[in-house]
Amino acid sequence: MEASSNNSSNLASNVAQAIAVSLDWTSSPDARKAAVAFLESIKTGDVRVLANTAFLLVKKDWSSEIRLHAFKMLQHLVRLRWEELNPTEHRNFANVTVDLMSEIANPSEEWALKSQTAALVAEIVRSEGVNLWQELLPALVSLSAKGPIQAELVSMMLRWLPEDITVHNEDLEADRRRLLLRGLTLSLPEILPLLYTLLERHFGAALSEAGKQQVGLAKQHASAVTATLNAVNAYSEWAPLPDLAKYGIIHGCGFLLSSPDFRLHACEFFKLVSARKRHADTSTPEFDSAMSTVFHILMNASKELLHSSGVNAGAIDESNIEFAECLCESMVFLGSTNLQCIMGDSTALPLYLQQMLGFFQHQKLVLHFQSLHFWLALLRDLMSKPKAASNSSADGSDEADKEKQKILSFVNDDICSALLDVSFQRLLKREKILHGTSFSLGPLELWSDDVDSKGNFGQYRSKLLELIKFVTSYKPVIAGAKVSERIDTIIKSLLLSPMPSQDLAVMESMQSALENVVSTIFDGSNVIGGGHSEVQVGLCRIFEGLLHQLLSLNWTEPALAEVLGHYLGVMGPFLNYFPDAAGRVINKLFELLNSLPFAVKDPSTSSARYARLQICTSFIHIAKTADKSILPHMKGIADTMAYLQKEGRLLRGEHNLLGEAFLVMASAAGFQQQQEVLAWLLEPLSQQWTQIEWQNNYLSEPLGLVRLCVETPTMWSIFHCITFFEKALKRSGTRKTHLSSQNNSAASSTPLHPMASHLSWMLPPLPKLLRAIHSLWSPSVSQTLPGEMKAAMTMSDAEQYSLLGEGKPKLSKGTSTSGTGHLVTMSKEGYTEPNESDIRNWMKGIRDSGYNVLGLATTVGDSFYKCLDSHSVALALVENIQSMEFRHLRLLVHSVLIPLVKNCPVDLWEVWLEKLLHPLLLHSNQTLSCSWSSLLQEGRAKVPDAQAILAGTDSKVEVMEEKLLRDLTREICSLLSLIASPQLNTGLPSLEHSGQISRVDLSSLKALDSFASSSMVGFILKHQGLALPALQICLEAFKWTDGEAMPKVSVFCGALVVLAIFTNSMELQQFVAKDLFSAIIQGLALESNAFISADLVGHCRDIYIYLCDRHPAPREVLLSLPCIKQHDLLAFEEALTKTASPKEQKQYMKSLLLLATGNKLKALVAQKTVNVITNVTTKPRNTVNVAENRVDEGEVIGPAAIS
Repeated sequence: MEASSNNSSNLASNVAQAIAVSLDWTSSPDARKAAVAFLESIKTGDVRVLANTAFLLVKKDWSSEIRLHAFKMLQHLVRLRWEELNPTEHRNFANVTVDLMSEIANPSEEWALKSQTAALVAEIVRSEGVNLWQELLPALVSLSAKGPIQAELVSMMLRWLPEDITVHNEDLEADRRRLLLRGLTLSLPEILPLLYTLLERHFGAALSEAGKQQVGLAKQHASAVTATLNAVNAYSEWAPLPDLAKYGIIHGCGFLLSSPDFRLHACEFFKLVSARKRHADTSTPEFDSAMSTVFHILMNASKELLHSSGVNAGAIDESNIEFAECLCESMVFLGSTNLQCIMGDSTALPLYLQQMLGFFQHQKLVLHFQSLHFWLALLRDLMSKPKAASNSSADGSDEADKEKQKILSFVNDDICSALLDVSFQRLLKREKILHGTSFSLGPLELWSDDVDSKGNFGQYRSKLLELIKFVTSYKPVIAGAKVSERIDTIIKSLLLSPMPSQDLAVMESMQSALENVVSTIFDGSNVIGGGHSEVQVGLCRIFEGLLHQLLSLNWTEPALAEVLGHYLGVMGPFLNYFPDAAGRVINKLFELLNSLPFAVKDPSTSSARYARLQICTSFIHIAKTADKSILPHMKGIADTMAYLQKEGRLLRGEHNLLGEAFLVMASAAGFQQQQEVLAWLLEPLSQQWTQIEWQNNYLSEPLGLVRLCVETPTMWSIFHCITFFEKALKRSGTRKTHLSSQNNSAASSTPLHPMASHLSWMLPPLPKLLRAIHSLWSPSVSQTLPGEMKAAMTMSDAEQYSLLGEGKPKLSKGTSTSGTGHLVTMSKEGYTEPNESDIRNWMKGIRDSGYNVLGLATTVGDSFYKCLDSHSVALALVENIQSMEFRHLRLLVHSVLIPLVKNCPVDLWEVWLEKLLHPLLLHSNQTLSCSWSSLLQEGRAKVPDAQAILAGTDSKVEVMEEKLLRDLTREICSLLSLIASPQLNTGLPSLEHSGQISRVDLSSLKALDSFASSSMVGFILKHQGLALPALQICLEAFKWTDGEAMPKVSVFCGALVVLAIFTNSMELQQFVAKDLFSAIIQGLALESNAFISADLVGHCRDIYIYLCDRHPAPREVLLSLPCIKQHDLLAFEEALTKTASPKEQKQYMKSLLLLATGNKLKALVAQKTVNVITNVTTKPRNTVNVAENRVDEGEVIGPAAIS
């Protein structure tokens, strides 16, 4: 016995020494590696030796680090090896651990050790089950009464215990969860009173000891209160709400809201409880009564908070802001989920709404932001139109509508006015307010760039605008009056300002609010469209007055004119109801346009040029929204455009924007009008575009583009031609038909498209131009280019910012987007010699718009295929694909090849697709494989774009390279997904998931070629040049760590599996049954594929069920896995035959794969992570349960491990 004891002590000493070495970073790598290996051998060795050794090492004789590690070892044993102990050993283990709780209840012990002890007891109960819990409960109650430290330990244990209930994971054992839930629920009459008693006892004791100046004892009692509140919060998510009320928990936490030391933790309880929804089987009166109590407690706390802080006066002390935010969140949850509980209280409901308005009006952004969610959800629900109800549910629907109307009756005019006032005020960003301007913020906290945790300003602003929309829909007259009143005030302030352009930010911020209000009121579906004459007259009078005020402004300064143009543009919907004003608005816009200089020699005019473009976009806005009220003025607009162009006072970019507005107007006038407008707008362009001279001069050989980029007028003229072609295709009714390629042929008749007759002259020069641009990147050409041209081929700052996810850099007023998203330096259209930036923007614009023109043209029936020769298009697009940068190749695939594949008639697949897809797939396979291999092995992607990135730190360049690789990967995989889409594979049989082990009749199998005309995947597989790279990409993708690309690849895999099942192609069966099956299993080893793992397991199930009897590979693949035995596979096959449920069969496959790989498939393990106790290593303020998916790696043993 003594020898055995010595052996145990010696082993414990050795383990302690190994722990010390493994944690000591001054140890040599070999020593640490040996120590870790030794510790691993202990963890995986004899389970009883592991238990004895760990129990020895948690004693006080050892250092804290060693004791903590020993606790980790014990938790590892309980979680993963508990079943290796017999029932008697289970009881002994539990008793020793409970005794540890008594021993560690010492003021000198570290908090981390206490929490680990409590966590271990909870883990044992969770593993052993209800019976042990019933045995331990009396002892724990008794222990908690011995003192504050013991009470803290018991509360910690109670906090961790229900985590299997609060953290939901479908892969956890449902039976175990149900048993634990049942046991804990039955124990609530003991647990909840105990928690209440501990709160009451130790809160009182903490106050008493503090009054006696016994600081140490007071802290111990306070720690017990905090631990008890954390335990209460663990039960607040699932314990029946009436029980929380019955046993005093709600009352106790409500009382603690007045305590500065504990109110934050107490408020966390109310935040969790407030979000609880009443279930159908819940006792409604008891639930509503308890929730009503919660309402009154929180409203009293809110009343005190709002009164002490004031809405417009003294700010909340920074030390209290976290509590204020938590309280506000609780109120938001309460109103969003349980407002029905105070519906019958005519006093409480309006008081609650007033308090939520108080939070919304609060100067603190964080409180306003939280309450915004409530008002948005409330009005969204109240203003939603009731769904058509069946007779059986009509009564319930009527009752719900009555409840909505009752709540709406309390959302009175004053509340709506206040919501609008605050929303208008907060549409402005703090950074927009210039120092020294007349606008003063006062104590109001506006949104600023410093706000990190609330998302971005764009998202916040969109929420405000949505709220404005709902309020406008409910109270249109108030919204109209309020927005008009605020704009009137702003305009008067600007008229009095010595520098109005500097005070313009407030006016700019209100444009979106005005647009929202006008579009909501005058959309034809609101009250004004219903013929309510009094409301209609009142609203028209309001906006007629506002429009008159806007038209009377004589603003000629560029910034002011630009804003005024925007304001006039958003009034378009109103012109439908006040068409007499349409002419005046159009004349005013032309007046603004003519008031601004268009000369380009003076750099100071760049802001004027930008403003002119923005005014032209206002024409587009009006054309979209004013509908037919603007049609009578089309001739006048055309005459003015012609006059300005003749006088040389309308530049091509401006003409294109006005032309786009014309196209929008024509779409409302009918097909004939569209054709006439297109002919009028395109005829001048066709005369230049179709001239053979410029094509011969600049496109006959690559260096011709160098000459073109010196001929500035021609260069920009070509640019504007192509961008307008793009606008014309987008605006002229491009039909978004989902015509099945199988049902269309090139010869079939297609519906007329307004642009169909123009493609014959528009398209032919474009491939030549794109071919010339592509050739610039080929090595033989690029090395002969002048320096400025080479510099223009590098990546712009804007592109680099985009790749880094840092947003767009600020553009100067002289730089604008061309209306199609291309950056154009405005001062360059006037024929000054272009520089590097201009050439870069020109090439980007030509490429972007040129690709879009080709892609859009494929949707215009068969015109595209008649106008162009597939050989010339292939030369243009893929001749120099080897030299293409990833950013350009991605765009080519997205904008041209995907639309072309989607719309190509089936009888032209042979003519078009092989020429285009073969070079693409071959190159993509080679370059993606190389780049991914570099990224995964060397940590850096090798991409051809690297030479285009001239600036930036190494880390930023690496980020950009990886982003470029992932973007191209996803686009290529999107193409594969499209190829496998149902609309392009109508002849593909459906794989019936009946659940039965299906043996396809071998006599019914077809040749693979028979699917080539009814399935694009079949067509791809028929052509070896397409099939080999496509299949290789498919296999390689399972090695790439890209969770967004894998779902797309999975679609392609699904089609391959179906074809393998229903065809007699031995080559395809071999590929699917062996190569694809193996690749999918390999892909499941990547955690990045966890999201799509269910689909991948489904493919494995299909392959095995349908092909294992026709091919030996599926069994061979499974038996080649490291941890599988023959009997495991036999048991799996037997289980498959006993269930008709595909879901169960997939679960069997998943379990087998995990077993066969020793739980190494991270995509599956990530979902199956055993639920463990978290956050036990530090003493956090907020210990609300958070589910964390972690995988045991190396030394760390589960999420309870100490880092």
